[in-house]
Amino acid sequence: MNGINRGFVVWLTGLSGSGKTTIGRVLQQILRDKGYKVELLDGDEVRRNLSPELGFSKQDREIHAKRVVYISKLLARNGVIAIVSLISPYRAFRAYAREELKDFVEVYVRCSIDTCIKRDPKGLYRRALNGEITDMTGIQDPYEEPLNPEVVVDTDKQSVDECVNIILNALLRLGYISNGSTSNNDTLDKMVQEVNKS
Repeated sequence: MNGINRGFVVWLTGLSGSGKTTIGRVLQQILRDKGYKVELLDGDEVRRNLSPELGFSKQDREIHAKRVVYISKLLARNGVIAIVSLISPYRAFRAYAREELKDFVEVYVRCSIDTCIKRDPKGLYRRALNGEITDMTGIQDPYEEPLNPEVVVDTDKQSVDECVNIILNALLRLGYISNGSTSNNDTLDKMVQEVNKS
């Protein structure tokens, strides 16, 4: 199938601070530059606009995530690539998302909790360690690592460019996107470099 009109979902899961949104933004720009219709559904942004009344209990997280699945399904059904950046810590829920969405590429953005705590871009880990937050994933609440994701990237060890390249190669291999007349890593590297210059 020609991927240019094919909607599907790239589901980036991982701890807060692992790099999901950063990777998602670069991936979005590259795919748009190649002519694909793409939307990035960032967990925090979607929560502010769609689920402002919800907290971070397991039940509230799942209600919010089901809303994200629903939007992703509508986008994919209409030929849009939905890139979802959502902690989505529970395996059972990710299995539900896979079943609902069908064309679903799970990307585990792996990063050690120590590195995430050092990065702490939103100050959430500091607040959790100080007892100001009581349901922080990776501190008080568990993060259940994916068992069989389509893609694993290690942001402890790999740059954003390397992570995006790995995801693009997987999408090529799985038949979700095409690479025109070329199909090598050099082409993907150039695409990533062009985005970084802009």
